[in-house]
Amino acid sequence: MNPLSDRINNLSTSQTLAMAALARELKAQGKDIISLSLGEPDFNTPDFIKEAAKKAIDENYSTYSPVDGYMDLKEAICRKFKRDNNLDYKPANVVVSTGAKQSLYNIAQVMLNDGDEVILPAPYWVSYSEIIKLSGGIPVEVPTSIENDFKITPEELEAAITPKTKMIWYSSPCNPSGSVYSREEFTAIATMLEKYPNIYIAADEIYEHINFSGTFCSMASIPGMFDRTITVNGVAKAFAMTGWRIGYIGAPEFIAKACTKMQGQVTSGANSIAQRATITAVDADPSVLNEMVAAFKGRRDLVVGLIKEIPGMKINVPEGAFYVFPDVSSFFGKTLRGTLINNADDLSMYLLSEANVASVTGDAFGNPDCIRFSYATSEELLSEAFKRIKEVLA
Repeated sequence: MNPLSDRINNLSTSQTLAMAALARELKAQGKDIISLSLGEPDFNTPDFIKEAAKKAIDENYSTYSPVDGYMDLKEAICRKFKRDNNLDYKPANVVVSTGAKQSLYNIAQVMLNDGDEVILPAPYWVSYSEIIKLSGGIPVEVPTSIENDFKITPEELEAAITPKTKMIWYSSPCNPSGSVYSREEFTAIATMLEKYPNIYIAADEIYEHINFSGTFCSMASIPGMFDRTITVNGVAKAFAMTGWRIGYIGAPEFIAKACTKMQGQVTSGANSIAQRATITAVDADPSVLNEMVAAFKGRRDLVVGLIKEIPGMKINVPEGAFYVFPDVSSFFGKTLRGTLINNADDLSMYLLSEANVASVTGDAFGNPDCIRFSYATSEELLSEAFKRIKEVLA
């Protein structure tokens, strides 16, 4: 008899983390693995942020922090929201958490009752559906197509709405597709949502600054959407601070209060030193990120070019984040070097065993026709990885 709860037995393992662990294991066995599975910038945290952390240690920020974050950090986040997103949040609207993943978990816990439906334009970030299920909600996947850059239309969204729809969750720039919604696209969705005033939005903007489109739009900045949007962000991706574990939300005050209440019983306040460093990060002019963003754009162009040379892979040009999400369905049903490829899972494992390249199956993101490659690594490694992939797919 299994003494573990149904909750954990029914929970899927994060496939991005599982693939990264498998790649590390194979590397430890001496295999020359190129890992394109994890979404982690290969840059170091900027020195000016590290200095702020050292200063905080010297100033003895070593006691419990307030559950929802230091007041001066929340004020800095409000300044950031105004500067970058034209959003007028007050400190009472802001909750700082141990990463944007915890922010999303808090939202699900405080917003969803058993049986509430959450619409997920697919592909979506791997953990959304499991977080929603853990909170009693029902994820409702709405497929999008590579032809439309994996973006959902108001008509497709409306077709999925039922009396049980409570929320819509999405990311822009999107993980895994790299798609970025324009102000016009969000305005069209917001206009449709005027008919459904009880539906709330979780807008995941963690990749906001890794954006090659030249524009960025927050859903909460669209007229009529401010009071029904929860804006989720953090410093992990833009400032290469994945291990610092700081995320935050801007939300209607009643939701922020509820998230603080939830967090108070689960983790309490986020790491004190990381919070002090985050003040410096969010107060910095986004232009400090230009060099890193330019490097990612160069890699995107390189990778898109390399994938276009691989017969059978269909690719669009993503406008943000650091992922490509090619459609690989033309390989399904084929036998490559004695291995039958039934689906994206098989292809992803085949690339790992034959090319020593780690990717993540699109199935993990709600799109079984694609696989995700992260290009958060050097151009040299990217060139070698896709050279190997081309060879084993020929």
